[in-house]
Amino acid sequence: MRPQRAISEKQKEELAFQLKKAKTKDDFQRVQCLWLRATKGFTSGAVAQATGLSEGYVRKVWADYFQEGSQALLRPSRGGRHRQNLTKEQESHLLKGFLDRAEAGGVLVVSQIKQAYEKMVGRTVPKSTVYRMLDRHGWRKILPRPRHPKNDPAAAEIFKKNSELISKRKPQSKPKSAAKSD
Repeated sequence: MRPQRAISEKQKEELAFQLKKAKTKDDFQRVQCLWLRATKGFTSGAVAQATGLSEGYVRKVWADYFQEGSQALLRPSRGGRHRQNLTKEQESHLLKGFLDRAEAGGVLVVSQIKQAYEKMVGRTVPKSTVYRMLDRHGWRKILPRPRHPKNDPAAAEIFKKNSELISKRKPQSKPKSAAKSD
C-alpha cells in the first residue's frame, strides 16, 4: 500500500476553520473527510464509515484536495435557473414599464405582459411562464370580488318587493283586547 501524503499543521488549522465555515451538509462531509485523516489518522475505509460516504468518494475528495487545494472542498451549489429565458435583471426591467402603469392606477393584463415577454425572448412561451415570473418578483393577482359567492338574485328580488310593501304600510294601532265576559 502506498504511504499517505502528509498534511501540514497549517493545513490542519485551515481544515478546522473550513469545518466551521461549511454551510451545507455536503461541504461539511468533504471537509470532514480530510479533517478525520489529518487529525485522527483514519484510513479511507474508516473515514467512509464515519461520514457515511463511499470509500471511493473519500479517496476522490482527498485526491481533489491535493490537486486543487481547499477550493475543492467548498464548492458552489449545483442549483440555479439553467433553462431561464431572461435573467432576473432583464425580467425586472421588463416589468418596470408595467409597474409604472399600475402605480398610475392602470389595470395590468397578463396577456400584454406575455406579448412583451415573447417579444424580448423572440419566441412564444406558455402563460404559466409569465405567472411564475410575476410570482418571482412578488406580484400577485388581486381582483375585486364581483359578487358574494352565496348571492341569490331571486332572493334579493323577493326581499326588495317585501321591503317596499313594509315601508309603504301605515303603522297600525294596536288592537284593544276585548274584556272577558262570563
